[in-house]
Amino acid sequence: MPTTLKDMVAAANATVPAITPEDAQQLIEQGKALVIDVRDAPEVEASGLIEGAVHISRGMLEFRADPASPFHDERLGPDKTVIVYCASGGRSALAGKALKDLGYQDVRNLGGFKDWAESGRAVEKPTSSGT
Repeated sequence: MPTTLKDMVAAANATVPAITPEDAQQLIEQGKALVIDVRDAPEVEASGLIEGAVHISRGMLEFRADPASPFHDERLGPDKTVIVYCASGGRSALAGKALKDLGYQDVRNLGGFKDWAESGRAVEKPTSSGT
């Protein structure tokens, strides 16, 4: 029987714990987490991203996250606490599971950008689009 997207997101949510904006803010302020925005470039360009976040589109995440990849982003590593988010939480759940599958130990799903922005937390406009 084929797996549905709903099944995939549910499995990812069962694997990657959710984190509240308050808890995420605390980790960010303590310098204990790398925040990754996995939305597509037009979404980030339209609304900005969490201040200090790294934009890596969902389609490139595994390439950027795997230390064995020629496209690896040195800011990422399996030993780091990583917080992922997207527009509503689905892509970030899948991204979090992919990171766990790659050996990342501490990955958390912040869910949607809108909740963060509407809570009045820091947002910045990107200087360049991620790939």
